[in-house]
Amino acid sequence: MQTDIDPRTLIGRKAFDREGAKIGTVDEVYLDDATGEPEWAAVRTGLFSRDVFVPLEPSEVVGDTLRVPYDRSLIKDAPDFGVGRHLSPEQELQLYHHYGLDVTG
Repeated sequence: MQTDIDPRTLIGRKAFDREGAKIGTVDEVYLDDATGEPEWAAVRTGLFSRDVFVPLEPSEVVGDTLRVPYDRSLIKDAPDFGVGRHLSPEQELQLYHHYGLDVTG
């Protein structure tokens, strides 16, 4: 993720999976507690207006969209923690494992 991106500019952007299929719209951005850097985005999907969490690293901003390098099926099966609340370390760990990301730090 480009670290010079203001997380507020991500809200409202359309998000797409690695095949270019629309996932939904970025609803919220969650910052890392230690660094303050954007770490997760909650994307509002069209299906039952559910929010799914996607990692901002290794996602990238392309034009006015967020490109998430995972299959839509993996994204839609991400753990559902609801939005508007702080993600606990345990919830973050579940998300890291779900996306097969290395947990360092």
